[in-house]
Amino acid sequence: MIKINLLPHREEKRKQLKSAFYSLLMLSTILAALLTIMVGAYFGQQLNAQTERNAFIKKENALLDEKIKEIATLKQEIDALKARQQAVEDLQGDRNQPVFLLDELVKLTPEGVYMRTLKQDGQRVILNGYAQSQDRVAELIRNLGNKSEWMYKPDLNDIHSTGIGQGRDAKKVFDFTVNVGIKRPREKEEGAAAAGAAKPDKKPS
Repeated sequence: MIKINLLPHREEKRKQLKSAFYSLLMLSTILAALLTIMVGAYFGQQLNAQTERNAFIKKENALLDEKIKEIATLKQEIDALKARQQAVEDLQGDRNQPVFLLDELVKLTPEGVYMRTLKQDGQRVILNGYAQSQDRVAELIRNLGNKSEWMYKPDLNDIHSTGIGQGRDAKKVFDFTVNVGIKRPREKEEGAAAAGAAKPDKKPS
């Protein structure tokens, strides 16, 4: 009977398997390292790209902020120019105010009222005069408040009884002071336009 010793072959095979295992392990390690490097490079590239986009956005935002400041400055300059233009127009219109004021006072001053002084302070006018009775003063105030196109919101500042003249010509009258607002031509036009818009349209019957 022939006896064969298999131990050296088993040992050789074991060595081969062990060597193959270490080779696979090393290959896996190398592949894992390469994969890690590739993934890291990919994410690094993505991070750099995102950083560049963020920098671009910040730069554009800074430019946009500058444009917004320029627009705000232009708006302020335009508003200032409009204000100066309006002031010039108001000054031109105010030159005709005394004419309109005297014309309306002639029309709205009732009989028995005598105007002594007229003083304009800005857009308010102070009227001082004599009246035969308190009713005449009340009528004057009603006329200024309801019938005038140029004057509005009359206020009675003072009224008291006094005497004028001497001897047979002496008379008892009421000395009054009225404060009334006067409109600019622009305000008058705006008020007329608003009143026209507020009127309801008449439907045909």
